[in-house]
Amino acid sequence: MASVAGGQTFYKGWGCCLCLVMLVIYVTKKAMKMLGHMDKLLVAAAAAADAGEVPVAAAITNMDGQIIALAENRMKRDGNALHHAEMLAIQAAMAATGQSRLVEHNLWVTLEPCTMCAGAIAHARISRLYFGAYDEKAGAVESGVRFFDSPSCNHRPEIYGGIGARESAAMLQDFFAARR
Repeated sequence: MASVAGGQTFYKGWGCCLCLVMLVIYVTKKAMKMLGHMDKLLVAAAAAADAGEVPVAAAITNMDGQIIALAENRMKRDGNALHHAEMLAIQAAMAATGQSRLVEHNLWVTLEPCTMCAGAIAHARISRLYFGAYDEKAGAVESGVRFFDSPSCNHRPEIYGGIGARESAAMLQDFFAARR
């Protein structure tokens, strides 16, 4: 039950305060894991750049936070436009789990996914999507077409954007600046 006094809301009982404290602890632990995974992805993205690929890497984690698949862009090396890091990570995770759906799995990626990858995320039923840099030009999650907001989208993961965005964006900017 809430009461308002002087523009402030006060809650009776400890239930709400306890929820807030538990939420802060949960988010803090989650954030610590997030940064740890993004560090690993940035190393893989740098390896992709060293191979002449756009520096993007992706990983699939299980609900315990363990990485079960890690991939980097391989479009140039494989001569295949479909070999985005997200697509390769999803495919590797499906092979590792023997499942066609990755319910209770999370996708981490250094760059906001494009429309193709967003479609694969929906079809694979990924639970959560964590991404680094926003992609104003080709991103399809929180930029551009906003694929998961479409009425024709059959699954929407929880979305956490901007994790390690500065580092991811800097790597991409350096990569493209060197090619201009």
